[in-house]
Amino acid sequence: MAKNIQSLERAAAMLRLLAGGERRLGLSDIASAVGLAKGTAHGILRTLQAEGFVEQDAASGRYQLGAELLRLGNSYLDIHELRARALVWTDDLARSSGESVHLGVVHQRGVLIVHHVFRPDDSRQVLEVGAMQPLHSTALGKVLSAYDPVARGQAVENERPALTARTITAVAEFEAVLELTRERGWAVDVEETWEGVAAVAAPVHDRRRMPVGAIAVTGAVERVCPSGEVRPELVAAVRDCARAVSREIGAGRF
Repeated sequence: MAKNIQSLERAAAMLRLLAGGERRLGLSDIASAVGLAKGTAHGILRTLQAEGFVEQDAASGRYQLGAELLRLGNSYLDIHELRARALVWTDDLARSSGESVHLGVVHQRGVLIVHHVFRPDDSRQVLEVGAMQPLHSTALGKVLSAYDPVARGQAVENERPALTARTITAVAEFEAVLELTRERGWAVDVEETWEGVAAVAAPVHDRRRMPVGAIAVTGAVERVCPSGEVRPELVAAVRDCARAVSREIGAGRF
């Protein structure tokens, strides 16, 4: 019979400890509770912290569960279920807006497109399901980074290449964009990823108000932003669609 890996058992014990009782625990408390020397406990905690499973409060030095566990906890919501719940609403959005619609989720260090509704005209289009989009420049990526702490960390800590002359690459400017996105509830990409292309996106939340995806309308910049600003009716339509899908997966009215 294969033996259990002791270091993983100890790490699991620490996570269970942090999940119950007090919200934050010090190193001595954790080491004592799981029966380890402080040095050994600190090494495991440091590894968990590096992976995002544990966070350390800068002021007190105490540990708590990290944002990455929130993502894993949301894994019960299968991507296929999210797509299935969004089918009718995204079809309606494409029809009413006259533009392409994308449904994306955070995956690795980018946005994975899990559903794509073609623009309802006779133009030749390429199915983008399975494609990856960057977090820092797309409307989908900005929305997900604004509401998902893990996505934000990936976008801030990793390289943000200039894809066009309009791409935001500076950390401070990018953080300001995320703050604005949270304030108004939607994000825009005007030729920051592809020349001549603009998009507007809004977040999809589950019953715990956790972000599980985002929906975007994408089209030629002259149609999406004819006067230099995104058309207000497009913003309203995208937000209404995202709210409807959120309700489909259990979120309350908001």
